[in-house]
Amino acid sequence: MDESSLKTPLYEEHLALGARMTPFAGHEMPLQYAGIIDEHRAVRTSAGAFDVCHMGEIRVHGFGAFEHLQSALTNDLGRIAEVGAAQYTLLCGQDGGIVDDIIVYHSGDLEYLLVTNASNRTAVLDAVRRDAPPGLEVQDESERTGLIALQGPEAIRVMRQLVSDSAWEPPPRFHIAEARILDTPVLVARTGYSGEDGVEVFCAAMHAVGVWRAFMSAPEVQPCGIGARDTLRLEMGYPLHGSDIDSGVDPLSARLGWAVSFDKGPFTGLDALLRIREAGPRLRLAGLKVDGLIPRRGSAILHGGAEVAKVASGSFSPTLSCGIALAYLPAALADPGTFVDVVARSRNARAEVVRPPFVTNTSLQRTK
Repeated sequence: MDESSLKTPLYEEHLALGARMTPFAGHEMPLQYAGIIDEHRAVRTSAGAFDVCHMGEIRVHGFGAFEHLQSALTNDLGRIAEVGAAQYTLLCGQDGGIVDDIIVYHSGDLEYLLVTNASNRTAVLDAVRRDAPPGLEVQDESERTGLIALQGPEAIRVMRQLVSDSAWEPPPRFHIAEARILDTPVLVARTGYSGEDGVEVFCAAMHAVGVWRAFMSAPEVQPCGIGARDTLRLEMGYPLHGSDIDSGVDPLSARLGWAVSFDKGPFTGLDALLRIREAGPRLRLAGLKVDGLIPRRGSAILHGGAEVAKVASGSFSPTLSCGIALAYLPAALADPGTFVDVVARSRNARAEVVRPPFVTNTSLQRTK
């Protein structure tokens, strides 16, 4: 174990549950408990709880909050004018590269809550503080915030049982609402990273253990580590910053153009993205279904015997019982139905280019 790694408020809970720990984004995180495949299937069929306390939380409050964030982020903040609404968005550099992908919540009058990837928290904080108008408060609340995800087809039913108010109703998808769990005040967001219906629950860091134990008290809920979180998100084609997207990749190449509003007015990176849109991306992020081999990050991808790309993310899909991957292919090879070869451990396997999601019958998809 890296002695310099940070520990979330739930660290001792993970040890007590027999978790195998691993460094991730500067924190000691549970890789798995019962096993990645078992945890993955629990989320697809029932419910799983994830410690995501390592994520960053940045609160922006005051006059000018809307205008300032609108000029920094790619999506149109005007689409979440209603307090309680949320959206997926990106922070880009001037060259169009993705600094981070973010969920932004309209958490109150003149107030927004940004949830960032742990390793990019400082970069986002610096970018949002840069050129902030006088009187605008930009606060890093990461250290005092706990965040636990409850995901799966049974997640909402479990939440109804645990919330103190028997009349409580969960917020709509991509909205946030107040609640109390065992008299602990929490914010419940109808968001997640698994492809299943579910919530992400914010609380004070000092209350995270109590909320976690409340989830663990439900027989439908299984503790899950970052191993299952990765296979779940990969089956949906959700990108992971640091693997599938980073500051060297633009949103259009990453097929995230839907999170870019080109007509809302100026924002950081707009000029670069307009040039890329006009020329067309040279590379496109594509999904691969691989027969007879488990692709891993860095595995070579061949076409016509020549290497054309490397796997960005790859794993075994517990749902499909085959290998799946995301990779940046030359645009001419990125259309579904194209076939390439993937090389791993000196073995070649045929792979079909597909458009994610790889899995198309989840509780989230059924509720849309």
